[in-house]
Amino acid sequence: MALTFTDLIEVDLGKLATAVSDWKKAVDGLKMSTESARTGMQAKSDSARWAGVNATVTREFVAKTAKEVSDLHAEANSIYQVLDDGHTQLVALQKRMRAAVGDDASKLGIRVEDIGDGKVRCFFPHVRGDTDERTQEQLDARQELENRINGILAEAAEVDGSVARALAKSHGNDRHNAGHSTYGSLNDAEVERAVELARKGDKMSDAELRELNVLLRYNSKEDDGEFATGFYKGLGGPEKALQFYAAMSIDGTSGDATKTRLDAVQDLQKVMGYTLANATNSHHAHHLPDDWGAQFRRLGTQQIGWERGQWNKPYGYQVLGGLLRYGNYDSKFLNPIAEHITQLHKKDPYFFLSNKPAGNPDSYGFNPSGKLGTGNDPLNSVLESLGHSPEAAQKFFTEPPTAYNEDGTEKKGDPGFKSYLDLFTDKDFEWTVDTNATNVLADEDKSKAALNFGPEALGHALEAATTGRPYDSDATADAIKHSGPQAQLVHDIVDKFGESPDLIRHNENGDLDGEETGPLYGLRGSLGDITAEYMGDFQRAMYQEDPSSDLFPTFGTAADLDPNHAARFLGEVGQDPDAYSAITTAQQAYTTDVVDHVINGSSHSTASLDGRVGDAVAPGSAIAGIMSDARAHAIYHYHTASDTGFNEAAADKQKWVNRILGMGIEKVGERVPIAGAPLEWASEDIQESIMKSIEQDTSNEAETEAGDEYTQGRTAALDSARAAVDHALAKNNTVDPDTADDLRRAARTSAGHSHSDGAQWKSESSKN
Repeated sequence: MALTFTDLIEVDLGKLATAVSDWKKAVDGLKMSTESARTGMQAKSDSARWAGVNATVTREFVAKTAKEVSDLHAEANSIYQVLDDGHTQLVALQKRMRAAVGDDASKLGIRVEDIGDGKVRCFFPHVRGDTDERTQEQLDARQELENRINGILAEAAEVDGSVARALAKSHGNDRHNAGHSTYGSLNDAEVERAVELARKGDKMSDAELRELNVLLRYNSKEDDGEFATGFYKGLGGPEKALQFYAAMSIDGTSGDATKTRLDAVQDLQKVMGYTLANATNSHHAHHLPDDWGAQFRRLGTQQIGWERGQWNKPYGYQVLGGLLRYGNYDSKFLNPIAEHITQLHKKDPYFFLSNKPAGNPDSYGFNPSGKLGTGNDPLNSVLESLGHSPEAAQKFFTEPPTAYNEDGTEKKGDPGFKSYLDLFTDKDFEWTVDTNATNVLADEDKSKAALNFGPEALGHALEAATTGRPYDSDATADAIKHSGPQAQLVHDIVDKFGESPDLIRHNENGDLDGEETGPLYGLRGSLGDITAEYMGDFQRAMYQEDPSSDLFPTFGTAADLDPNHAARFLGEVGQDPDAYSAITTAQQAYTTDVVDHVINGSSHSTASLDGRVGDAVAPGSAIAGIMSDARAHAIYHYHTASDTGFNEAAADKQKWVNRILGMGIEKVGERVPIAGAPLEWASEDIQESIMKSIEQDTSNEAETEAGDEYTQGRTAALDSARAAVDHALAKNNTVDPDTADDLRRAARTSAGHSHSDGAQWKSESSKN
């Protein structure tokens, strides 16, 4: 019977605390008895001169009694340790549950209903006179709360089940004989059960596989790595771990696998990845030996089999790649593997793909998630791993590369290139089609989509390297100051694509090796996110702001972007709807913050306030002009998107408003996080203003063909500048109406001129 919401929130854990205390007393008492039996009865028995029957029967009885007392102590200690750990964890979970229900649900006006089977439903109760209409933000908050509460319940159920199972094994169900399974902690019992299930391999039932997934999910989060390390050691080493995962992956993705099995195997891929990341983290108190990394590299180019007489055997890296896609990995473990795989791919792009079995369904491979390829090309997998491992990604792209032999051992000398950014942006670097889609070579659309899997994964890795966050992080209050290496990497990225936009350009006439798009066309969405993160640097570049100026502060170390490269970079990247919306959202949020700083902050400037406001909106408006031109080209020149696509892409960019505002502005020339929530006075209003301007930013085909200025985009830029001033004035009651009008006028005028500048820069750069 599943642990219910009511069980957890109402149970009196004080009784369990009393039981823990009682068992502790029993353990202490039995410890004394054990010591007494050993030094007293047992010692005297061993030294006595027994004769006759006493030499056998009595001596054996004394020895057996002493052992039983010792076994009772071991059993009691095992029960105590399990109960103590279980009590500690359940208390913490109950506290989290009560906070979620008593505080969060109450603040949101949400009711929590116990629907049984370990699940709850969260809903907004009807109030008389209420329309029951909810904003998307309210609906998202409700769903987040429901997921969180159900997650707490699931974790509590796992703890409850593990405690019960460990107690049963400790007791052994034998009233007359102590000395069964003993555990030093609840963690020991959970590791034992997880390994026990894993050793069944693909013979696990669906229920057993779900149980294994639950054990891995809630225990792989431990900061000390004890469970994760114990689990992987329990599998029997690197090769055994790969064999287990390979067997499970194929079992869950085979043609006759049920949807239930596929879902469970997809879950296993994630939780085994998280667990491996935890187990290989050298900063944890418990972690796998360093030679596990070397063994994985050695196995990377060796074929791995798990069944007798197996014909098709994958290479180790094809299997390992599926696990690496999930988890934040220690650079000490991940980077040698990433470098080795990349160098193998450079030497022979088809080394791994030539080993792919033919004639299998789309889902075959060691990446059950199905995202960005089957996993048969481990390069895509390891780039995704870097995308989830920010520290490792930064080092991978900013530190000198190390050369590796085919067996994964280090090689003297350099690998033949200066950096991995240079390698991946080389026009001769060959990306592969990692898919099992049928007729892929005959289907041009499928082939193009698959060729973008690698570049898209590269974009994810660059995002993590430059932002300090996993690329798919939705957190809005996770601002991390840009370090010197990160800022330099952004500088290098903008120079690369600013000098060679053909790498990411849509080529209308197929002027790049006969292709309609550049080889790295698929990473434009990530380049848009990087631009949004470094919006202060891009605004500085527009009109070559003095590095000592505090009007357009950067967030940490400045990237010192070249203005011409930045403009060309923005013009190409902005043709992607996701990139356009991220850049536009961040630009308007940043500009709003700068204008607020000008109007409401302290300043020793002798320049007029309206002049300073005009200067404040100029760079952002120039970027808006570049974006307007890029959007029009994507829609009318290249037919790669629609106005609807651009508008829809903007709907989920609220995180950029919160991130930009959350960075704050300081006069010292850098942006620093603001304590607590981002500027709530502005966040929702700014997002609404941004959506309105994005929907306005349209043009028609005739205007585009004629090269005319995009009137609606210009209007949107003017409205955005005015809105930025309005937001700042809303906090200031010292500005008289006439001055306020002057400030709005100055902002609109500057925005109009700068928008035209940006559109002109983009049009000119697209001809080059």
